[in-house]
Amino acid sequence: MSKRIAVNRRQVLAAGAGVIGTGILPRGVRAHGAPVKIGVILYLSGVQAFMGQQTRKGNEFGGIYAKEAGGPPMEFIYGDAESKPENGRVVAERLIRDGCTLLIGTNDSGSTISVAQAAEAAKIPFLINIASAPQITEQGFTQIFRNFPPATTLVGNAVIRIKELGATTGIEPKTAVILHVNDTFGQGIMKGVDIVWEKVKVPIKIVERISYDVHARDLSVEVAKAKATGADLLMPITRVSDAILIIREMVKQNWSPMGIISPGSPGPYEKAFTDALGKYGDGYMSCVPWYNPTKAGAREIAVRFEKEMDGRFDLNAAFAFEAVQIAADAIKRANSNEPAAIHAALKTTDIKDHIIYGGPIRFNEKGQNPNIGVVMLQNQNGRPVVVSPADASEAKAVFPLVPFDKR
Repeated sequence: MSKRIAVNRRQVLAAGAGVIGTGILPRGVRAHGAPVKIGVILYLSGVQAFMGQQTRKGNEFGGIYAKEAGGPPMEFIYGDAESKPENGRVVAERLIRDGCTLLIGTNDSGSTISVAQAAEAAKIPFLINIASAPQITEQGFTQIFRNFPPATTLVGNAVIRIKELGATTGIEPKTAVILHVNDTFGQGIMKGVDIVWEKVKVPIKIVERISYDVHARDLSVEVAKAKATGADLLMPITRVSDAILIIREMVKQNWSPMGIISPGSPGPYEKAFTDALGKYGDGYMSCVPWYNPTKAGAREIAVRFEKEMDGRFDLNAAFAFEAVQIAADAIKRANSNEPAAIHAALKTTDIKDHIIYGGPIRFNEKGQNPNIGVVMLQNQNGRPVVVSPADASEAKAVFPLVPFDKR
């Protein structure tokens, strides 16, 4: 269920030297070289394992990068919640018993809420890298710090990107059908769509909402229902495995709408998706938080990650990487392994130069960073590229969608 990253002999000797040289250390001050134990809770097995494994790579790469930049010693202890939301709390409690004084995770809203309950009970700060359910920051938790937008903000920004698409291409879709997973994450995004769509007065009518089970292995009926609506746009809310199922079924049923645009969900930008679908994965758009490819530092990190970590530097990896940078910054300023000191340092986080598109990393009174932006990605030639907004774009959008039978 978990794996410790071993502390090397040099770190152990350094820690010992610090204790011998100074006697008994004051409470909360780390021995020289002694790492802060960080518990990382992810889905490393089960139906959402790919996302968890990619997130772990981002955490590990973040640790390498932070060490090279002179950051504080950190030891990551991984816990696998096995794609079961209820396991989050169980794993978190075990990591806390193992001496972790900071938690990072997860990559799912359901398990994040579960972990937040354990963190609250133990008064251990919990740095959330990926989770969008609005209720996470609305339940009065005092230990959470979320560097990811809630679904309402995510969808609100996505709607802006969708409206921009019509303005820049001169092609205005009139109708849309939503096909969504029915778990905590999917319901959260759907709620965001309901709140924002009418408020922003999007000139696209949602003709139907079709849900499916998170464990579904056949979506032929749901895709057929969506096709029957005759909608201009398909707006999927998915993860990677179901996103693949949907496109394969669309190809099989010869359904090519004007466009496929996700209002905010994982799947289409992941390497597993583009590798599995080849040319049929191109054209799919998704509105998500992403690293800013126009920043030289972010591009360099992305290139290095893909060279060293055997994977695409996608949303999962980028937010996991940034979570470690936030943790390193807070631990360095706290100069302590005490949860209360790390918590206090996280509350005063102010990082202006970072890789995710948007403003500075700062947490409000609810533990939310409100400054993260959203870009529109489109898969082109087997890779996701930013096509809007203009200040982050690296390519022009291909719209309408090239029909599957014309590829």
